[in-house]
Amino acid sequence: MFPIATVETYNVFQQLTNAGWVVLSVLILLILMSLACWGIIGYKWAMFKAVRKQTDQFFDVFWQSESLDTVFEASEHMKLSHVARVFQAAFSEMMRSTKAKNPPQTAFENTERALRRSVQAESSRLERSLPFLATTGSAAPFIGLFGTVWGIMNAFGDINPAKPILQSVAPHIAHALIATAIGLLAAIPAVIFYNYFTSHVKEFRVQMDNFSIDFLNILKRHFLRD
Repeated sequence: MFPIATVETYNVFQQLTNAGWVVLSVLILLILMSLACWGIIGYKWAMFKAVRKQTDQFFDVFWQSESLDTVFEASEHMKLSHVARVFQAAFSEMMRSTKAKNPPQTAFENTERALRRSVQAESSRLERSLPFLATTGSAAPFIGLFGTVWGIMNAFGDINPAKPILQSVAPHIAHALIATAIGLLAAIPAVIFYNYFTSHVKEFRVQMDNFSIDFLNILKRHFLRD
């Protein structure tokens, strides 16, 4: 009878628990960064979808209404729309200038400044949390590479002449490769969705700039012509 060779199955989780504290810390950091990125991605995806929907509704109301008061009342139900929030800031400033009985030119300049401030504020709001995706996309591969280098250093330091070289270095090489893989798994989605969301933010910024121009033209034609 020939002895039956036993085949050891490779268990990733067992390899992780056997890793050194440095490599294990790197893996935990990368996993936390990846989870945070996916949380941001899910939140931004839902948020931008709602922003686009409410902005379309606002444009329909704005261009079909005959009174800015009506538009303002409708915009209060569109809290996520960047354009609606820009309009609210400008309209509120215009009403304050009217109540203060400022000259038309002064009221126009105050409204124009309010528009610029609001556009900047809304751009910052839309970009919130996106820098974390960019940071993860650029830093995660290097963090994983650090874990890889550390694992390879441990592999060379653990070489035992009495044992086969492969048996001595294999666990450490496995830890190193896992660190590289998790680093890439964290970085790739972060980079993809950062570029995706950034393109939407640029589109939203163009919408706000175009609306600001249209709104100021309306003020010149109907409210500040004197």
